Amino acid sequence: RGLEASGAAGASWALPLCVTGLLQHETRLSVLQFGVSKARDYAPPLANKEELLLVTGVRTFEARPVYSTDTHGADKHKMERYLHAGRPSVGTVYAPIAFGPLPLLCFKRAESGALVLAASGNVRGADPDRILLKKIVLAGYPVRAHKGKAVVRHMFYRPEDVRWFRPVELWTKGGRRGRIREPLGTHGQFKAVFDGPIGQQDAVAMSLYKRVFPKWPRSMAFA
Repeated sequence: RGLEASGAAGASWALPLCVTGLLQHETRLSVLQFGVSKARDYAPPLANKEELLLVTGVRTFEARPVYSTDTHGADKHKMERYLHAGRPSVGTVYAPIAFGPLPLLCFKRAESGALVLAASGNVRGADPDRILLKKIVLAGYPVRAHKGKAVVRHMFYRPEDVRWFRPVELWTKGGRRGRIREPLGTHGQFKAVFDGPIGQQDAVAMSLYKRVFPKWPRSMAFA
């Protein structure tokens, strides 16, 4: 239906022609989630947001997936910088809506132009509400420490930054938890209080999280 006679006459019939129909909303673009595992025979590292050719169902398209931990029952998921071998992850891409279960093959284009199978998995469906978080750790070192109090430097370099991040919890490699009390001086040092004594050889850190999204592929053609 809708195919002109001239188009049918010019088509190549050397190979079988597969004609399929789409369900409702499958022509709309959304955030697609899929479970994925790295192929055993693929040795090179597979970095986050690296362009791949995805083959799923009747569609073949290029995408730049973001990988995250496959944590069941959690509402937030930590982003992974690489797709690790032997550990399942979840990939997130911008793609047309697809309803599972659908098999998925991920191909990486080699320098010679050949396609190499890099990963495989299955489509889980469209879920734009899945939250992916990138973790960043800021580290500092105590200048003076006495019991549960310390003066920390090299984490910030302006007192304005100390005041901005004051509500965020601090932690040390020794397992202590603490809070920023107030900035000290004009070079980013600050006073902090902890739930126990810390030593000057300990390191003070702060965990920050940022929500991340997939990158748009260079080609938006969904065959």
